[in-house]
Amino acid sequence: MDVVTLGESMVTFLPGRPGRLADVPSFDRAIGGAESNVACALAAFGHTARWVSRVGADGFGDHLVERIAGYGVDVSAVRRDPGRPTGVYFRTAGDRGTGAHEVAYYRAGSAASAMSTRNVDLAAVRAARVLHLSGITAALSDTCLDLLRALTAPGPDRPLVSFDVNHRPGLWRTAEGPRVLLEVARHADVVFVGEDEAEQAWGVTGGPEAIRGVLPEPGVVVVKQGERGATAFAGPGRSTDADRGRATASRPSAPSPTAPPLTAASPAALPPAALPLTAAPPTETSAAAPPPPETSPGALPPTAASPTGASPTAASPTAAPHAFEPALRTAVVATTGAGDAFAAGFLSATLRGLPLRTRLRHGHLFAAAVLTAPGDLAPPPARDHADRLAALDAGAWGRLRLGPGWTQADRATEEANHP
Repeated sequence: MDVVTLGESMVTFLPGRPGRLADVPSFDRAIGGAESNVACALAAFGHTARWVSRVGADGFGDHLVERIAGYGVDVSAVRRDPGRPTGVYFRTAGDRGTGAHEVAYYRAGSAASAMSTRNVDLAAVRAARVLHLSGITAALSDTCLDLLRALTAPGPDRPLVSFDVNHRPGLWRTAEGPRVLLEVARHADVVFVGEDEAEQAWGVTGGPEAIRGVLPEPGVVVVKQGERGATAFAGPGRSTDADRGRATASRPSAPSPTAPPLTAASPAALPPAALPLTAAPPTETSAAAPPPPETSPGALPPTAASPTGASPTAASPTAAPHAFEPALRTAVVATTGAGDAFAAGFLSATLRGLPLRTRLRHGHLFAAAVLTAPGDLAPPPARDHADRLAALDAGAWGRLRLGPGWTQADRATEEANHP
């Protein structure tokens, strides 16, 4: 598989009209789940993707598996739990960013919350070039957290590990959530984190460079900055052993003075030395500079994988140390799922060995597809369409205005010429 994702997905009930949950008379059924969203977007874009999880032996479990498989995702490693239900949740039509937004989760004791190293097919999880995880899984139960720690531990069969922090304070049963998320993130190869959630979870202010200072270990750290855009940092991090066709991970022999390793026994307070509160803003790379020549859309270049299907590197030693790309201007219909789509776009471009700034642009394009659609999932643009848009110069990129249905446009130039 190009990508394997692991995590809980739920049946989502979307309101038939705006208003409080108490006042909405009817709901439409959909699906939602951070990790399965990533798998669906990647499969729709032409990658091989597998989703691993547990669902109840019930109708909602049937619906989830069938819908996700409908996107072309491999669901052969999804297990049924006859004693636990499939999780569901209800939400209002309002945006998550408003105080009026409501979400009612019914996931306690769900089948997915019982995932562990004993009841998940670990071989199926690791049979990937990239393994994508999120902090939501860590919050579900102690066994789920143990599973994430096992999957991010160094080992000869470990693929490149992608981790989306996805800090959800309401899911954590203790105050240890932020510390646990930082611990897992430091063991990953590619990390996605929002500037706002880094401040909320870890108290980090000072911009993307301050966040990178807290996460020096991963080869790539992507800081999402909302409507402004996103910054990606690339560094040596952990290397990928292309000759053996698998990613290897090594931990520092001594603790870093700015980012001490965390353990389950660490005190609850985050060490001040690990969390610089201010930093100079990152130097942005020019968006006008054309990217290096890229391969044909269907090809996997040597820098992304060996002919035998080796895992891609998180960051090439010759890659730019960091890059910033502004977000696209879109007619937003709903924001739910946009972060998952961004991760999918970035990982897709990573699998293809594209430059760092182009990875960010593909993230923005995938996110724009979801932002202009009502649900958690939306088909990304066709691969040649996405490549044309990602190759635009800075001026044309800044002139793009994307609305509902834009992914079906025939030519990128038509959009770029209509500010």
